[in-house]
Amino acid sequence: MIVVVGSINLDLSARLERLPTPGETLQGSGFSTAPGGKGANQALAAARAGAEVRMIGAVGKDAFAGGALALLKSGGVDLSGVAESAASTGTALILVGGDGENMIAVEAGANGAVLPGDFVKARLAKGDIVLLQHEIPLETVKTALDAARAETRAALDAT
Repeated sequence: MIVVVGSINLDLSARLERLPTPGETLQGSGFSTAPGGKGANQALAAARAGAEVRMIGAVGKDAFAGGALALLKSGGVDLSGVAESAASTGTALILVGGDGENMIAVEAGANGAVLPGDFVKARLAKGDIVLLQHEIPLETVKTALDAARAETRAALDAT
């Protein structure tokens, strides 16, 4: 089992002929939404590669949550460790210029509510792999690392 502890976002992308300068407003040439977040992307990639995956994270109780989780659900990722938060679902606002250059602003939202105590949902077992990134609180990342190390030590001591 691969356990991903991390961010879940809905990306909002606008295409422009070029990126704006500060204070400038430009007319867009396209808009799309897509599930994102480094944690969700890791989980989906692992599931598509054939791994059994459990996601630990959080989304809001808002209209963006379903879109943020859609590919994870269809990809067979275990979402039992994903909580609903009073905060909004994490979002990334992405502007993409005609040359492919981009500007991204991330609003963590519910990703900031992934707390150290949530790692109990990981239900680690011998041989599990933990994937992390820095789009959730660092204290949660540290707790997950400490728990994974403890599980590894316990497995080594048992041999």
